Amino acid sequence: MMHGIPASARPVILDFDASVLPVATDEVRIPLDAWQERIRFACAPRDYARLEAHLERLMPPVPGCTFIGSGDYHHLSLFLLQHLAQRIQPASASLDLVVCDNHPDNMRYPFGLHCGSWVRHAAHFAWVRHIHVIGITSPDIRLPHAWENHLLPFVRKKLWYWSIGHGAAWLGLLGRSGHNKNFASADALITAFMPILRESPALYLSIDKDVFDPSVVRTNWDQGRFAPIHVEAVLQGCAGKLAGCDVTGDVSVYAYAGWRKRLLSRLDGQTKPDAIEGADSLASWQAIQQAMNIRLLELCRAAA
Repeated sequence: MMHGIPASARPVILDFDASVLPVATDEVRIPLDAWQERIRFACAPRDYARLEAHLERLMPPVPGCTFIGSGDYHHLSLFLLQHLAQRIQPASASLDLVVCDNHPDNMRYPFGLHCGSWVRHAAHFAWVRHIHVIGITSPDIRLPHAWENHLLPFVRKKLWYWSIGHGAAWLGLLGRSGHNKNFASADALITAFMPILRESPALYLSIDKDVFDPSVVRTNWDQGRFAPIHVEAVLQGCAGKLAGCDVTGDVSVYAYAGWRKRLLSRLDGQTKPDAIEGADSLASWQAIQQAMNIRLLELCRAAA
């Protein structure tokens, strides 16, 4: 039987980059700075496996909402799903994964696990029934980038893109035109999405704050059009069946030692560190992020 997050569960911070300021007096903060170079943005399978083993020794058996830091670490949502599976008897249970994100996170990455590729791996879990990525405005789903998207999750009828402004009409070539729901506004998207939440048996929610309009919070990725009310509506729609939740999209500055990650992050269009200096200081961005994190934690606890 699927259980929600217990009221006593403590929030967890996977502290890779010092971007997540305190969110609660009872938080569990796990220092992971030594892993930044190996894990940030992307990682080899062997490094992911080593981190997974390290975290299993440190994570609470039943964590509350988990804060991962920069969106460069969104692939750690995969670990959190696996950690959840240890207590939900996945052979007999199923849940829907809902990802609030400006990007599909279903992109091809041949060198291991990438912050933009983890959804494809989550689709392999038999106990994950459906995956809905909501709030996409990224060009990653447009026709010129269609070949970069993993197709098997659509063929298996497990994945849906919910986008704003432009869609993935090319999915019609796979006979899956209904797996991209494209809307003119965030309001229209959320209105259409709410029945999905009501029909879901249980939910895992992953929130990347790059889904928000830049006027709400600033991240180091291109951003979407959501306002706080849209993510709040999703969390309220999860009430009573939220099995797990994570939050990413905090902002930090990091200079890669290796040339490969420097090149790949540049090609992916990340905000350069020098763009976070000047009038809009990193500290001011993180203070705004902290207020949002506290609000999201409150809503997560209410939904569980």
